[in-house]
Amino acid sequence: MADTETLTPAPDFSGWSCPLPLRDHPRVVMGHGGGGALSAELVEHVFAPAFGGPLLAGLADSAVLELGGARLAFSTDSYVVRPLFFPGGSIGDLAVNGTVNDLAMSGARAAYLSCGFILEEGVETAVVDRVARALGAAARAAGVEVATGDTKVVEAGRGDGIYLNTAGIGLVAPGVDIRPQRAAPGDVVILSGPIGLHGVAIMSVREGLEFGVEVRSDCAALGGLVDAMLAVTPDLHVLRDPTRGGLAAALNEIATAAGVGVRLTERAVPVPEAVANACALLGLDPLYVANEGKLVAFVPRREAEAVLAAMRAHPLGAEAVVIGECVEDHLGMVVARTGFGGTRVVDLPMGEQLPRIC
Repeated sequence: MADTETLTPAPDFSGWSCPLPLRDHPRVVMGHGGGGALSAELVEHVFAPAFGGPLLAGLADSAVLELGGARLAFSTDSYVVRPLFFPGGSIGDLAVNGTVNDLAMSGARAAYLSCGFILEEGVETAVVDRVARALGAAARAAGVEVATGDTKVVEAGRGDGIYLNTAGIGLVAPGVDIRPQRAAPGDVVILSGPIGLHGVAIMSVREGLEFGVEVRSDCAALGGLVDAMLAVTPDLHVLRDPTRGGLAAALNEIATAAGVGVRLTERAVPVPEAVANACALLGLDPLYVANEGKLVAFVPRREAEAVLAAMRAHPLGAEAVVIGECVEDHLGMVVARTGFGGTRVVDLPMGEQLPRIC
């Protein structure tokens, strides 16, 4: 009898125009979900050609749609974090805040969410209840309503307790046009606060590591912070929350989309001591570690001082700093000026340093 391999036709790679990393992986690997180069190749060479359409081609955190005279932002995301609960949050908090933040990165005020629960047979109902309560509390805190949902159960051993999917819609105000392609030379790059907290918090719990102090995830809904920034000026060029792949991936995606260069001052990037120590111990670069409550903004230079002041007046932007600028050099690349006066290229990560962080 023929085995399963012979019954499933092998994919034909001959017509694909993709670089070697994807050709070297005829099967999906964890790095394809890490927000780095492998993820980008999967989207560019598999999903985008299959789905088509100009809206998807923008590859922003959310799509901005014209519908019935209104401008709506629409986003969806899935959450497979392990463990389900961690210092500073849970998979329920992530599911709400992640989707609210994706909408906010288009300048939208989130209004409604859908929620899909994929449950593994055998998971305790008390755990499901705890996650659902956390999700509901996070939605109320973010000012959004869970309007519809779905539940599926998979056989024991075919899941990891609980997976979640959320989709959201929100309104984009007139005059707001925030997207990666709008980054322009002269823009000031502003970061809303310290990086790396979420990735290190997840890793410390999952791997049983201790760093002298408890590291808590920065998981938070950023809609209010974005509202404060837009109150200063609707002409914010780019907003991005540096989740999978960290700050490095977010900046590389923007540089590529806009065809500009980004120059960082490495010492200006705030890295908490506990995160720095954890990264030094494990050989990680904090620029690549995930965040769930931070944003990076590309702001016209004439508006930068006022936007920075508005961010610092908000609790989620109290530690906002200027970390660099958008330049006409090294187009499509991110370069960091080191503390020793040299420069280094900050590449798009190939896979992921810390799997299953969202």
